[in-house]
Amino acid sequence: MPADATLLLLDKHAVEPLLQPDDVLAAVGAAFTLHSQREGRVFPVIRQALPGGGIFGIKAGDVPAQGLLGFKAAGFWPANRERGGEPHQATVMLIDPATGRPVCLIDGNAITTARTGAAGGIGLRQLARPDSTTLCVFGTGVQARVQVTFALRMLPRLRTIRYVSAHDTPDAGFVAQFAARCEVVHATDRNAAVADSDVVITATPGSGPLFDAAAVRPGTHINAVGADTRGKRELPDGLLPRATVVVDDREQSTTIGELQWAASLPCIEIGDLLTGNASFTRDADDITVFDMTGLALQDLTVGRMIHQRAIAGGAGTALAWPW
Repeated sequence: MPADATLLLLDKHAVEPLLQPDDVLAAVGAAFTLHSQREGRVFPVIRQALPGGGIFGIKAGDVPAQGLLGFKAAGFWPANRERGGEPHQATVMLIDPATGRPVCLIDGNAITTARTGAAGGIGLRQLARPDSTTLCVFGTGVQARVQVTFALRMLPRLRTIRYVSAHDTPDAGFVAQFAARCEVVHATDRNAAVADSDVVITATPGSGPLFDAAAVRPGTHINAVGADTRGKRELPDGLLPRATVVVDDREQSTTIGELQWAASLPCIEIGDLLTGNASFTRDADDITVFDMTGLALQDLTVGRMIHQRAIAGGAGTALAWPW
């Protein structure tokens, strides 16, 4: 058996420079396409509450024809804030499908942030009105910021960002990040902010409905990010029946996403829109929702891209990992 095998370790400092937006968009788009064509498999999600109040999960999958296999172990540890750390933690592992040997271990925090932002961007490109000028975002944290970043990239006519913060207090850091690109307004009336916006992004821990269904006016598009565990939700009762609902994965959406609260409603998978397996023509008054639960294939295609770029650029640390 070979004794010279190695395992490549890529920490955040190696990963972050390689996450260029166009590359991440391409990798995430490839994941959705592979899922639609049933060339990429998504295995059942493990998602469990921990005794200390955290959540731990594993998302795994493969693309047999491309020799891609792996998983992401991730979750949410709220007590990390008290330690000065990030509550979301993730690690991606790529595995050789021919042997089962680990190939690359990657810090998954930046990957998760970037691939979710890119997924939101693809949803906006497919579903939001191109002439959208106003956006309301719930949340001001890492995921809210990357969602807004991709929104500004995909919807160049955006002029006003209204943000709703966790404790209804202004967030100077959030404002500073986007003030040079558009008007940024702290919203204290949630329903009014939603009613005045063409696009709504919900990027919160998913503790409950964030606004009233009646506040959503015709023509609005919503990217729902925060519901990724059984019992979580961000959207109110009565909204989804009024909308065309698009999901990243039908089964995940009905078990851990927003459709767990309306499982009988029809939906379209975003990959099917990209491949032409399904079609949707937006009318000006349509309400659309993209429910983003996060696919293992997103982590794997982005992880593969990072792995390939790291090898080409000599990044990371190779450890002996003999058989």
